[in-house]
Amino acid sequence: MKQAGPEGGGCCPPANQRPDTRPVEGPRAEAELAQLAKALGHPARVRILGILSRRASCMCGEMVTELGLAQSTVSQHLKVLKAVGLIRGEVSGPRTCYCIEPRTLRRFKALVGGM
Repeated sequence: MKQAGPEGGGCCPPANQRPDTRPVEGPRAEAELAQLAKALGHPARVRILGILSRRASCMCGEMVTELGLAQSTVSQHLKVLKAVGLIRGEVSGPRTCYCIEPRTLRRFKALVGGM
């Protein structure tokens, strides 16, 4: 499958690359980790992150084809991932282009590493 966006590039704007300085221990960090883990608690959502990690961006329709799930089901999974900030979605004409939010993914890794 092709990457979305002009000339094969991603359609999402560049992510914020500033380091996250929030603590990885304590009640707030535990609640944040639980929220992110819950969002990743479904195999389809894990697969969606895998698809997005292999490309700069992806349209919902491409994921529907790759996952073999109904469009409404994929959209619901995308909504959950977007709500916790693991992915971003940018409207591109009549479709929405999705990409990973690297800062949130790094934060998730740091929280797991802080256990």
